[in-house]
Amino acid sequence: MNELPPLFGRLPAPFDGRLDPARPWDLLEAPLDEILAALPSSELAGRIDRRAILVGDRIVVARGARVGPGAILEGPIYVGEDAEIRAGAYLRGGCWLGPGAIVGASSEVKRAIFLAGARAPHLNYVGDSVLGRDVNLGAGTVLSNFRHDGAEIAIPWRDERLRTGRRKLGAILGDGVATGCNSVLNPGTIVGAGTQIYTGVQLRSGVYPAGVVIKLRQQLEVLPLEPG
Repeated sequence: MNELPPLFGRLPAPFDGRLDPARPWDLLEAPLDEILAALPSSELAGRIDRRAILVGDRIVVARGARVGPGAILEGPIYVGEDAEIRAGAYLRGGCWLGPGAIVGASSEVKRAIFLAGARAPHLNYVGDSVLGRDVNLGAGTVLSNFRHDGAEIAIPWRDERLRTGRRKLGAILGDGVATGCNSVLNPGTIVGAGTQIYTGVQLRSGVYPAGVVIKLRQQLEVLPLEPG
């Protein structure tokens, strides 16, 4: 198999040694399940607004973390130190947020891993995805996780297709990836560390290199107003 582009530096302790570089999406399988299953029933050391809604078991909000009004957290979920979940955010299906991560107002996160400093701060959807350290999603970015036909997600890569064994898989974004506003990443998208994606780009399923800029070129036509 051709080697995938570099994605992550050293992973945090719960995931350290659990990454298969040829199958990074497998972090969302047994590693995530085992980490969430080991959480205590309830450990709420952070600051949680009284109007937030916590549902289910195994919810951990670490010291220094903040949960805003109207946010909904469905366990199991881990919210790391100094992470922030802003007003109206919805986190469900098993999530792990590292230190300093941000889930912004009205953003939805479903079964995802945010490494330290990863941010989905404005009107984002993040489904079945892994965000590396200091990833930043521009406003309105969608990490789509499901094909219309419900088939297995197989990722095109050079002269082969990477069989994931998953019907739901969003994006695997390496450390420092940044997306522009209103970009859409189709199910099964892998982006190497440090890559920047322009506003409005729609990425098809596939593997994109590290350290590049992915641009969208638009041809605009500006016409005078017709009288009357």
